[in-house]
Amino acid sequence: MLNGKKIICVLPAYNAAKTLEKTLSDVPEKVVDLFIVVDDCSKDETVRVANLLKDRWPITVIQHQKNKGYGGNQKTCYEAALKEGAEVIVMLHPDYQYEPKLLGAMAWMVASGVYDVALGSRILGKGALQGGMPLWKYIANRFLTFVENLLIGQKLSEYHTGYRAFSARVLQSLPLDSFNDDFVFDNEFLVAANAQGFRMGEISVPTKYFPEASSINFRRSVKYGLGVLGCSLMGLRHRFSNKEFLPNSSPTKS
Repeated sequence: MLNGKKIICVLPAYNAAKTLEKTLSDVPEKVVDLFIVVDDCSKDETVRVANLLKDRWPITVIQHQKNKGYGGNQKTCYEAALKEGAEVIVMLHPDYQYEPKLLGAMAWMVASGVYDVALGSRILGKGALQGGMPLWKYIANRFLTFVENLLIGQKLSEYHTGYRAFSARVLQSLPLDSFNDDFVFDNEFLVAANAQGFRMGEISVPTKYFPEASSINFRRSVKYGLGVLGCSLMGLRHRFSNKEFLPNSSPTKS
């Protein structure tokens, strides 16, 4: 617990058998009350490894019988966390791409009551390229973030991080089921949270790119980029017309 609030860490997993234990080992002790690992029909032994780790950490393992996509995985994660009574939810990728040692700082930003949403930014500082982010991804990240800030009236350094923390109220307020089941889920989430006036904060988080770290290819990155732009345009419509933000009207909906 932090500040008297129950902290649950959700880990959307896909082929994370080699990195799950290392990820959990670096999470600060006595911060997380429960870890929820949601396996999205992995082709490796992620589920077996997660179950073996239950003697070291409080872990609930959920296994999808078919692949639901990155956004679909998150929907299961958040539904499970709310059922367990989470007051602060932290999403940490189990592929060790993001620094687990900073989970306490992420959770505290929300548990303190200062922010409703906390983001671990790879762009603040010089960590992205030093951590191995491909140059083309860095440039695309900066371009899309600039456009998103301009369209929805925010000032974030990055919208594309997978390291996030939220209050339960945020998850209960957003129409998660209407969000995309693929990677653009992350952007729909933030644009919708911004539209509802939730407070967002960021901290600098180093990233690591290596063979076991998850990453989408160029073709899927292009699809994701188009989805981000479409989502941002809907955020612009909401900003100036007061129409409800409806991510399910996205042309890239899965």
